[in-house]
Amino acid sequence: MDDKPIDPDTSYVLRTVLERGVRFVRFWFVDVMGTLKSFSVPASELEQALAEGVSIDGSSLEGSVRLRERDVIARPDPRTFQVLPWRRPGAPVGRMFCDIQMPDRTPFAGDSRQALRSVLTRASALGYSFQVGCELEFFLFEPLVDDGAVPRPLDRGAYFDLTPRDEGSDFRRQTIEHLEQMGIPVKASHHEVGPSQHEIQLQHDNALAMADAVSTFRVAVKEVAHEQGVYATFMPKPLEDESGSGMHLHLSLFDGDRNLFHDPENPGALSAIGRGFLAGVLHHARELTAVTNPCVNSYKRLGSFEAPDHVCWTRHGREALVRVPSARPERPTAARIEVRSPDPSCNPYLAFAVLLAAGLRGIERGYELPEEVEDAPTAEAPPLPGDLREATDLFAGSELAREALGERLCDWYAANQRSEWRDYKRIVTEFERRRYLPIL
Repeated sequence: MDDKPIDPDTSYVLRTVLERGVRFVRFWFVDVMGTLKSFSVPASELEQALAEGVSIDGSSLEGSVRLRERDVIARPDPRTFQVLPWRRPGAPVGRMFCDIQMPDRTPFAGDSRQALRSVLTRASALGYSFQVGCELEFFLFEPLVDDGAVPRPLDRGAYFDLTPRDEGSDFRRQTIEHLEQMGIPVKASHHEVGPSQHEIQLQHDNALAMADAVSTFRVAVKEVAHEQGVYATFMPKPLEDESGSGMHLHLSLFDGDRNLFHDPENPGALSAIGRGFLAGVLHHARELTAVTNPCVNSYKRLGSFEAPDHVCWTRHGREALVRVPSARPERPTAARIEVRSPDPSCNPYLAFAVLLAAGLRGIERGYELPEEVEDAPTAEAPPLPGDLREATDLFAGSELAREALGERLCDWYAANQRSEWRDYKRIVTEFERRRYLPIL
């Protein structure tokens, strides 16, 4: 170790670890599909790990299509340090998100966090900061007894219901307590449309912090479920005849404290920047759906129970891809767009990156915003991809995605999607047996 001064963030981490008796710190990163990866560093080795990073195999970021080992360095971001609240008392464990670099300190092509940071840097050069708010939906079920069996909900509640046994309210309370202990502010929570389906809304934040928060949120929900002896899932469509789980995203651009989507001369309407951003999101939506809706099950949700399946926008409807919420009198400058297609199985770093890249493209190239849809989508509204195969083909050919994420990351992502599609195509489903065995 050299004698150069320790930066304040690193100093805070080392001091907190010592004061709180933290024995281990988990280093978190995600693979190309957004699956959280982790390894632990003992407190005795933390200072060196913060200064030099830790060598890992970079092929672990390639998802299920790993080709060969790659030496890369996981460099923890001390600004993301938190003590995990769900660990047992007396044995505190910390965590930090990592940036993945090559040994020469250049960014690793498969690092989703760096892909988002790259697009954010380009936005910053244009004078924009990207703010994201999230509404995350999930289901709670009784413990699974068999892979593939129909899961059993804990209640038959509906939208905003307070269920009689109140399992969901207690679950949401404990989850929110964990999140807030980790510095993730929660806006609201409630029972959703489906039986034992719930939603927790995260307060808007800068996109990188929000992507970290979504990754943390998914772990927190799973941990609380384990503690309470239930099963939590972010599967987009686990029940055939019920609504699916989405991850609605509220997007806006800021310049300092000024919301650039707000039009002071026409309150309630999007500014020229906001309209350009919205036009960009709509223009590129089809080719980016493989990122916002990444699994074969995602396409069972789209088009059902108000989940969008056409590219259009509205201020009042529920079936459009994008909704522009009305400004409230007490917050007239809170202008934003709500993208309703993403689901909580997605990689949030890549989803935020491509949506921002699309919005910036719309502003820079002056895309024309289509007419608003008042109710249901019209025949002129282009359909979203109907399945993962179509979505992956569109993504693989997207010049915007390759510019935003890089060639290698796009290739690895598309390879994962095609591998999943091949696996899915080989499966003989219960539907096929019920439909064809009696008649063929």
